[in-house]
Amino acid sequence: MSDYEEKFEQCCTLLEERIVQDDQVPRNVRRAAKQAIKALKEEGQSPGVRASTAISTLEEVVNDQNTPEYVRPVLLQVIATLEQVKDEV
Repeated sequence: MSDYEEKFEQCCTLLEERIVQDDQVPRNVRRAAKQAIKALKEEGQSPGVRASTAISTLEEVVNDQNTPEYVRPVLLQVIATLEQVKDEV
């Protein structure tokens, strides 16, 4: 497994465990997390495109007023990790 695949897997796990499975998180934020996971797992795209798509999706909700304060650090952590992948590729 390559370095970017490991980072993608870490991001997917974090999004799944901390956001998607949390019923207290608004539906639009959970939906964005699911879309980001789907983008990261799409094999037909290059790693840079997959990371950029996920970043774009997550940035739409990170500043949403409905996003709970405890979710923002998780989103920002995932975005930062994906930015590293995007810059490496």
